[in-house]
Amino acid sequence: MSETLRKKTAPRKTAAKKKTAPAEPSNVPPTHQDVELLAYRLWADRGHHHGDDARDWLRAEEQLKTQQ
Repeated sequence: MSETLRKKTAPRKTAAKKKTAPAEPSNVPPTHQDVELLAYRLWADRGHHHGDDARDWLRAEEQLKTQQ
């Protein structure tokens, strides 16, 4: 009578998944580079017309702030 003995093991426990809280709005202002890149895109979207660079910059800052 030769039987192979198997060691009984308890089922493996898996780690419980942690629930993460929803991301809170960040108070970190957008970087200069982020604003610069978006302002350039806004300028390009307007057809590269000159004279409204300050408006593009302020619009880019506002858009980036609302994204956060």
